[in-house]
Amino acid sequence: MLGVQVISFKSPWLLLALLLLGVAVGIWLLAERRRQRYPVRYTNVEVLATVVSGRSWLRLVPAALVLAALACLLVSVARPQVQRQLLKEHATVILVVDTSRSMQAKDVAPTRLGAAQAAIKTFLDHAPKGLRVGLVVFAGEAQVATPPTNDHALVESSVEQIDQYLIFGGTAIGDALQTAVELGKQVTGPDGSGPVTLGDPSAPTRTLQQAAPTTECQDKSPVSILFLSDGSQTRGVLQPLEGAALAKRACFPVYTVARGTPNRVISGTGFGCVPGSQDTDQLIPVPPDPVTLRAIAKTTGGGFTEARSAGTLENAYRNLGSRLGREPGKSEITWLFLALAAGLLLLAGAFSAIVSPRLP
Repeated sequence: MLGVQVISFKSPWLLLALLLLGVAVGIWLLAERRRQRYPVRYTNVEVLATVVSGRSWLRLVPAALVLAALACLLVSVARPQVQRQLLKEHATVILVVDTSRSMQAKDVAPTRLGAAQAAIKTFLDHAPKGLRVGLVVFAGEAQVATPPTNDHALVESSVEQIDQYLIFGGTAIGDALQTAVELGKQVTGPDGSGPVTLGDPSAPTRTLQQAAPTTECQDKSPVSILFLSDGSQTRGVLQPLEGAALAKRACFPVYTVARGTPNRVISGTGFGCVPGSQDTDQLIPVPPDPVTLRAIAKTTGGGFTEARSAGTLENAYRNLGSRLGREPGKSEITWLFLALAAGLLLLAGAFSAIVSPRLP
């Protein structure tokens, strides 16, 4: 990978030390040339030629390896670096998962919710280890299942137990976004100034009406929201785009995923119907709402994915796990040149011992 990347240096002027190495090599070659001018008296020239011709170049190999090692050491002093995707400071992803009754539909195997659980595990497997991940679940209301943490095993455990959050009371997309935004402010603070603790009476609060409008986010926020839903808004105080406006003002991009197929229906049993009524066996249509979810993503500067199969959903989460929480940056690779120098020195020593062994 490093071979196709451009290497830059934090202290490029220190590379001038390589000129000193070049001067030293020139002096050594000059000294070798002058030494060859002196005559050598040897009675049997044919024997001498046989001994020298086969080994003359081999004695130069250890010296060449040592010179290469010194060159690597001098390059390392200049602190080489390459462009990479690095973890943002305080990078956080808030996962928001719809657990409403429609998530039991089986058009995405094994169910929409089961596919979501598998996809989240894929996301956690591909996310940077230092990435903070929080989990919000919602149906008719939103709940925080896991505060932002870099303990991905804890988040995965909450995802495995997500069934306990199944509340069949509608879909409150706007309120879920509001909860995710407030949770993200644990990292950035309500005005982006720093971390705060939710529930702290001394912490400043902001509502949708009080939030200062933000025309652009000059410094990209370390917080992203990954929103999974399969339905349209049926409950809640805030409308979806009002929740999106909160995320936009906080500079939290929302990446939405619409799960399910358009013509799917499920039984009305347990879907807010009164048991024993005539509506109990009613078939309820549960199509996804890609229009609303796409609008949320566009409003906040995030992205939208429509997943009609478990494979598509998992691929989307794999890609997002590799991207979210990262930003372009330069990573120092001084260690690589130091390791290369050490390897060359060891190789030079071993080669010298084989070619010119000196036993007492």
